[in-house]
Amino acid sequence: MASLLLAGGGTAGHVNPLLATAATLLERSHDVTAVGTAEGLEADLVPRAGLQLVEIEKVPFPRRPDGAAVRFPARLRRAISACEDAIDEVSADAVVGFGGYVSTPVYLAARRRGLPIVVHEANAKPGIANRLGARLTEHVAVTFPGTPLRHAQVTGLPLRPDLELLAHTLGSPATRSRAITAARESRGWASDAPVLLVFGGSLGAASLNAALAAAVPTLVGHGIHLIHLTGHGKTEEAYRAQAALPAADRAMYEVAEYSHDMAGAFAAASAVVCRSGAATVCEIGALGLPALYVPLPHGNGEQALNARAAVEAGAAVLVADADLTPAALTLHAESMVLDPTAAAAMRAAARGIGIADGAARLADMVEGAL
Repeated sequence: MASLLLAGGGTAGHVNPLLATAATLLERSHDVTAVGTAEGLEADLVPRAGLQLVEIEKVPFPRRPDGAAVRFPARLRRAISACEDAIDEVSADAVVGFGGYVSTPVYLAARRRGLPIVVHEANAKPGIANRLGARLTEHVAVTFPGTPLRHAQVTGLPLRPDLELLAHTLGSPATRSRAITAARESRGWASDAPVLLVFGGSLGAASLNAALAAAVPTLVGHGIHLIHLTGHGKTEEAYRAQAALPAADRAMYEVAEYSHDMAGAFAAASAVVCRSGAATVCEIGALGLPALYVPLPHGNGEQALNARAAVEAGAAVLVADADLTPAALTLHAESMVLDPTAAAAMRAAARGIGIADGAARLADMVEGAL
């Protein structure tokens, strides 16, 4: 049994893999403590998961030569000192970092203490903290092939327990049909109904919402059932499209801001249209679902890189945000959902690259570093 300090925070992309890994390490009888900030999602999610959270100061890397850059060295030293205190307090045997601002001082504190360091990078394009961390250790886990970090080993993304369970359920012929039937019949749909799931994250995606709303009459007219998660406060356009359908067809178009049961939505789906954040791409791949990815049109291009392996394998197609017209969405959706040959090929390709046991693989790396 070891005492392990896990660091990651700010966004769900860092916190959720941390929590999934923590759950696996706890099952293996290790002690786990998390390090985060008071401002990130970890301040809520980590205690809710029953883990101790050691809070440190948020120290973002300066992007320009201003006052924050002048104050950065002193703030970083304070954060490193706080992480050393945390290491001493829990008698940590190793640290595991998932990126984000909080990981940098943890990596540096661990190096001072001579502790093993394990790095997990969720995105195909690594962030600053993990680029630093990967220079301090040989134990580097990545989600996607080709991630440019030294000593990188592909372990996949640690999945939330409900989705890991669903991945194993859908991967077994003995349980797959039963799970799909239950998810569709709970919506009042036939077990063999073709179903397209469309979502853009908790905030939604305006381009996806607009393209789907315009494509609804055609898709429903061709027998496709729709689950549309619009994002908070963005249901109006979808509800107008639903109301414009013939009364008998409106039940084929399910509209909600978000789902409290994404495992159920994924289980019902024949294919997915969504953004290509790292967690989303990994979840969909592990579930063996065909996908149309529409990367965010801004940022550093990491979403397109996240989808690259799935697209190259034939498990997904990628359409630029500017090119997502109703016609393009309809064309790809009908191929993924209604063409049995195309759908089967994409599902097989997804199963070939999807990793459902990312948490176990990362836990194995942690234990090997001790």
